[in-house]
Formats: sequence, C-alpha cells, structure tokens
Amino acid sequence: MLLKDEVKMLQQLPLFAGVPPTKLKLLAFTSDRLSFRAGDILFRQGDAGDAAYVILTGKADILVDSPSGQIKVAEVEYNSIVGEIAILCDVSRTATVKAAEPVEVLKISKDDFLKLLNDFPDIAIEIMRVLASRLSHVTSELTEVRSRQRQTG
Repeated sequence: MLLKDEVKMLQQLPLFAGVPPTKLKLLAFTSDRLSFRAGDILFRQGDAGDAAYVILTGKADILVDSPSGQIKVAEVEYNSIVGEIAILCDVSRTATVKAAEPVEVLKISKDDFLKLLNDFPDIAIEIMRVLASRLSHVTSELTEVRSRQRQTG
C-alpha cells in the first residue's frame, strides 16, 4: 500500500480526525504496517510495552491469563487502539491480543505515540474516552460477577 493510501485510511479514523495530513503522513512513514493471520499473536501479556497498535482492518481478541487458562475479555475491530495502556502507564502488557481473523494494524512506536499525544491533545482526549469506556465495561462485569457470587454463596 502506498503512503498516500495509508494517510487516507488514517484520516477516516476518528482517533486521528484532528491531525493534519502532513502529520499523518509522517506518522504513517514512521510506523510499521503489519498483517496478521487469524490466530497470530500481536503481543502477549507480560511483554514490554514498546508500541501501540491501531486496528485498520479485521478483529482481534483481548485475552487475559487466569489460573484456569486464558479468558477472552473483549474484542477489538476497525478503528480500535490496543497496547496503549502499557505505554501510558509504563508497565508490561496487561493482556494478550490475538487476531480473530486476518488483521492489518499500524504499529506506532512508544516514542512516536507519546509525541503524537503531546502534539495533538485531541488524540489524548479520544484515548481517555477509550480507556474510560473499557474501565466502565470492566467495572460493570466485575459488579455482575460479585453479585452472582453473593447470591450463590
């Protein structure tokens, strides 16, 4: 895919709506476009957080290790970002991301991602919305599980 095509694709993503085309061109140029087949691992829980991934096409599963094996906690698709928690919190990966179907991603290095957030606060706000939505979802699920435990215990 040509650089101009990658820029067009990025312009369609709400996450990058406020970023000028020249900056998107630089982002596309400095980032890696990667393809994964269904079943491929983008990164594993516990890995170092070296990059964020923007899902350009396809779907991926978010998996968390548990004593009884991996548990699917979410699914991400087009226009989603994954891997940003490890970058923002400077911790190891909190989950494994596995392609549920063929996936194309833009892999943005930690340094480039942090610079982008610094240069474009609108992206930082959108990232906060994504994280807040995830936290709300997890809180709801945890509340439901605890409620069921009280009813059976």
